[in-house]
Amino acid sequence: MRSLRRAWQRRHVALDEQERLWDEHARGETETQRLDRNWTVLVQELRVLQTGVQILAGFLLIVPFQSRFDVLHGAGVAVYLATVGAALLAVAFLLAPIAEHRVLFRHHSMHRLVATTHRDAMSGLACLAVALGGAAAIVVLATTESAWGAGLAALLVALVLGRLWLWIPLRTLAEATERAERAERKERTERKGAPADGAPEGSDAERADAERSDAED
Repeated sequence: MRSLRRAWQRRHVALDEQERLWDEHARGETETQRLDRNWTVLVQELRVLQTGVQILAGFLLIVPFQSRFDVLHGAGVAVYLATVGAALLAVAFLLAPIAEHRVLFRHHSMHRLVATTHRDAMSGLACLAVALGGAAAIVVLATTESAWGAGLAALLVALVLGRLWLWIPLRTLAEATERAERAERKERTERKGAPADGAPEGSDAERADAERSDAED
């Protein structure tokens, strides 16, 4: 487990260095400018997520006070509690960067803050996915009283979110990585095929004169 964690950390450091070099070359950004831009993008994403997650959590919290809550029994109550727990965890993860920013304000820890906020956002998305699947199951179970229908609804939500949130981004990442590797291999091949630096000018002409002299002899 420790070796896997170290390997993941080394890979993350290597990717971060590659991103830094690319931003420096393509955008002309300094390290501070890059971190400020990353933080701005993360905050914009969190604003979109926080509103929806808070509304979902609020609706789930008032469900027990509704008249039809008594249709949930046994497994239905367990699904509801798990869904509420996932929604509240999502709220906690998505609000955590705000508290962290307040604590670390003016402590020159933007690099750590950006990395922590990224992990919080990913954790919040995972909890939100569980909450959405659970909410769909609860709604179907309350309206149809069918456990099979509730399970099918949760599975459908999982498939849709898996495709939109995982499969499409990972496929795009794999295609981008493959294009970058092809471009790097092509560049290495072109460098190998290029004449060596410092070769004397006119060497081709000298070889041609030598060949003509040999033919005349």
